[in-house]
Amino acid sequence: MSDRTSRRWPGVALLGRLTRSGRGRGQAPPDLLIVGIGNPGAQYAATRHNAGFWVIDELAGQYSIELSDRRRTCVLSDGVIEDHPVVLAKPRTYVNESGRAARYLLDRYRVGPERLLVVYDDMDLPPGRLRLKAGGGPGGHNGMKSMISAMGDRGFPRLRIGVGRPESGGDDVGYVLGSPSEAERDAIADGISRVPKVIVGILTDGMERTMDWVNQA
Repeated sequence: MSDRTSRRWPGVALLGRLTRSGRGRGQAPPDLLIVGIGNPGAQYAATRHNAGFWVIDELAGQYSIELSDRRRTCVLSDGVIEDHPVVLAKPRTYVNESGRAARYLLDRYRVGPERLLVVYDDMDLPPGRLRLKAGGGPGGHNGMKSMISAMGDRGFPRLRIGVGRPESGGDDVGYVLGSPSEAERDAIADGISRVPKVIVGILTDGMERTMDWVNQA
């Protein structure tokens, strides 16, 4: 692994810009709830299945948001990105029960699924490739199956982070629970470093315009 990558992995370049908002339940709801899918615990921290967690780490560092509010289903914090109130969250459950955190967040902040952005790993994309969609099915991802089941809705946005596939005949489960190679880590880190621009695009320009340029890359 290069020195540059080792300094920033799994949360990539950390450049504090904005402060926490300190909002409470009685104030305006967030414009976006950003939930990264992953498995809790140090043994999973560097595995491909935790790419969603890595994105939350990057956003937390980039915008000086400390995830310090620990709830039964997730750890979270309010913050501000480009003057827009947001919430960052990581489920405290395993991937296949991620929907419990999503349901809690929607109920807590009293917003609809259209304000929930789920970020997760995708084996169908090369390492580091980003894809943004406004809704759809789970695509074989157990975390997304749980999200859809818990919310009873497929109409929520999602950002996929490519992690690549194992060689032909390889074990998919073992692959996502394994660690990327050095080259893969660099590619995924570069992809994650572009996520803050995607989030700003969603908040300022909307999903449709942001999807246009994200999905052309």
